[in-house]
Amino acid sequence: MEIKPAGSRPSMTPPADYFTGAVRQDPLMEPPAPARVKATSVTFEPGARTAWHTHPLGQTLIVTFGKGLAQSWGGEIREIRAGDTVWFSPGEKHWHGAGEDTAMTHIAIHEALDGKHVDWMEQVSDAQYFGKS
Repeated sequence: MEIKPAGSRPSMTPPADYFTGAVRQDPLMEPPAPARVKATSVTFEPGARTAWHTHPLGQTLIVTFGKGLAQSWGGEIREIRAGDTVWFSPGEKHWHGAGEDTAMTHIAIHEALDGKHVDWMEQVSDAQYFGKS
């Protein structure tokens, strides 16, 4: 058994290549191999969001605070709120983040395939974020 006390691991600011706006990541779990699952608490300030991306084995989001947005490529922008659970299928191109004037925190859970958790793509433009594209 291993217990990681709350607050024992530092918060991280993710690379600007993969996010727009103020975002903080707090690691929750990444057990050693052969386990492949990873969970991170991600807090997005208003207007902050991920770039477009996919996950080789899919991704689950559990919204724990606030109100945000999520979109799959070619789909409509959907509002997500505290208490919601979101599933993105393997290879589904998508983004997620805070609302325009609301912060949002979610737990992101995904598994690695051959050591890879995510494939990052282009940034979500302001036009895409505001639903004008």
